[in-house]
Amino acid sequence: MAELQVVIADPKEGKSYQTEVEKTHFARLVGLRVGDEIDGIFVNLPGYKLVIMGGSDKDGVPMKKGIPGPGRKKILGKSGIGFKPTPNRTKRKKMVRGNTISQDISQLNMKIIEYGPGKIPELLEKEEGDNE
Repeated sequence: MAELQVVIADPKEGKSYQTEVEKTHFARLVGLRVGDEIDGIFVNLPGYKLVIMGGSDKDGVPMKKGIPGPGRKKILGKSGIGFKPTPNRTKRKKMVRGNTISQDISQLNMKIIEYGPGKIPELLEKEEGDNE
């Protein structure tokens, strides 16, 4: 299993934080879907609740909420995740990944929905200091 980068958005402060997930916690995230709520302990934020907003695999292919399963699929898109239309091309086939987390995912986006004790920068700095 590869490392998993997680970007955590804090809507209250308007900031985002990046951290890595341990392999044991990454194994527990496999099988969850975009939109699922998880406990913050998986990303070193005990007491917090987060929701999975999306992510991408090792090649940068984005996850799309409406596509079931963990695999890649080509869709005909006209806007939204994975496609930014230009005036002369309104539709185009694009590669996207399904909404289920698999071992191929390398980056996840999460948003805090319930706050816990402790400040986020302090909790994440403590975790980074332990690894060095």
